[in-house]
Amino acid sequence: MIAAFLVLTVGGGGDELSAARRFAQGWERQDFAAMYGEVSPRAAKHYSLAEFTDGYGKAQETATVTRVTTGDPSEAESGGQPAAVVPVSLDTHAFGQISGRLLLPLADDKIAWSPNLVFPGLGPGQRLVRRARVPERAPILSRDGTPLAEGPAAARSSPLGVAAQAVAGEVSSPSPEQDRELSRLGFPPGTPTGTSGLELAFNRRLAGRPGGQLVAVASDSGNPPSGGPVLASSKPLPGKPVHATIDPGLQQAAVAALGGQYGGVAVLDARDGSVLALAGIAFSGPQPPGSTFKVITTTAALEAGVVELTDRFPIQTSTVVGGREVANAHNEACGGSFVEAFAESCNSVFVPLGPKIGSKRLVEAAELYGFNSPPSLFHHAAIRAVNPPESTIPASIPNDLELGVSAIGQGQVLATPLQMASVAQTVADGGTRRPTRIVSDRKLRPRAQPVRVTSEQIATTLRNLMVQVVVSGTGTAAALPGVQVAGKTGTAELGPKALEPGQQGSSDAAPEQKVDAWFTGFAPANDPKLAAAAMVVNANGDGGTVAAPIIRQVLAAGLGAG
Repeated sequence: MIAAFLVLTVGGGGDELSAARRFAQGWERQDFAAMYGEVSPRAAKHYSLAEFTDGYGKAQETATVTRVTTGDPSEAESGGQPAAVVPVSLDTHAFGQISGRLLLPLADDKIAWSPNLVFPGLGPGQRLVRRARVPERAPILSRDGTPLAEGPAAARSSPLGVAAQAVAGEVSSPSPEQDRELSRLGFPPGTPTGTSGLELAFNRRLAGRPGGQLVAVASDSGNPPSGGPVLASSKPLPGKPVHATIDPGLQQAAVAALGGQYGGVAVLDARDGSVLALAGIAFSGPQPPGSTFKVITTTAALEAGVVELTDRFPIQTSTVVGGREVANAHNEACGGSFVEAFAESCNSVFVPLGPKIGSKRLVEAAELYGFNSPPSLFHHAAIRAVNPPESTIPASIPNDLELGVSAIGQGQVLATPLQMASVAQTVADGGTRRPTRIVSDRKLRPRAQPVRVTSEQIATTLRNLMVQVVVSGTGTAAALPGVQVAGKTGTAELGPKALEPGQQGSSDAAPEQKVDAWFTGFAPANDPKLAAAAMVVNANGDGGTVAAPIIRQVLAAGLGAG
């Protein structure tokens, strides 16, 4: 506690004490209009309510006051005039608790107010200034202690270089809103602050608590002179480190595998869901997940009993749903058994499953997998509030056409690589979805609990289906020697490509589509250790040729496979 013996003058006698009491109670409530109502008529002629309110606001901001507490006033005298002594305690961010007594002068049963009374200890003609001392910013550490970010706020660095920035984020000039918050906490204006990633999410913890001095100076002075009376002081408290679950080797591998492509990669521990690597827009910038969503559709279909592995489907290049024709990728003919249809990612089989499953069951399955919920990366609501749901599906899907395209991850379905890595982790863990936590500090862990999404039997079926995708289906480019990979490709259409200048489209052929390329999977299939997903936006190829090799490279690095 920082003690200061503070003086404010109030008036004497019963009425005077009543005015002082009402004034002090108004200050506790931050009811400046009520306080102003106790000001003497002479003072009110010189100072408006706006000036009065602004004076208290600026003083409290300077001192970083969070709460004002007052006690009962007692009679006193000041300079031969009636006064009242009021016990006051000010809780502050930067200076702890400042406690003492206030004296307020009185005239005609009202408070003879003057501007120095906005803060205890100020003399006539003085104002309050703060000399701030900024603490050392704490590091962000990976799971083995390698710094993801360290050093002063203005010059953060990491041995991992740019690979760390995708997770750690940036420290830079604050936005106007952040600058106001920093000032409220006691930092000087313009102090560099976390603006993305973990630097933003845990900025308060990493930045520490500023210290410094509260000084009374002449009201007409500029910068505070060195000899001004010190009303309170405190030492800065350094920030506390944040321990991330990130694996440095996997983080570098994920960033390298994504390369310069616009997209994202997320890698999870298949056993507990913790985040091992994030690259690019792994948990932001959601996109249609395409056929990776068929893992969820299959879950819902098996749960509802609308499909069995022994079912046979016609070999065809397209199907019609809700009066619209939906083609297979590259207009390929596919069908056969459900195992073959899943391995070949056959739209003509999966589109009709949407209406059979129905809106309620499809949406419920997606939400059990984590859709329509904020990522459980962080612990408390204030942080999660800046991370709204990134992976979404409409709460109600209105018709057969929308159900059909939703069943293949198109329409209004959106997901991030983090979400689809979580889908793979759920299958890998026997149908249980684990919170995707990114910090290991106990107090910072998410409160989210594991969720039973589907039965172990259905999860085993899904695993076997995903193995066939990599063995003989669309995901063979994810295969690793000596390690069985289970996965699912996805290729989401975004709309027709724009024609180059002078290029003419054919009226007979369908226009070439812009696509997102996806792959999600886990390995080893029978003893899962890693779950991962990759997405490349506006890719030059489909999920099997663009995204699957990215995950192969990441899994190879993490599992030591060739």
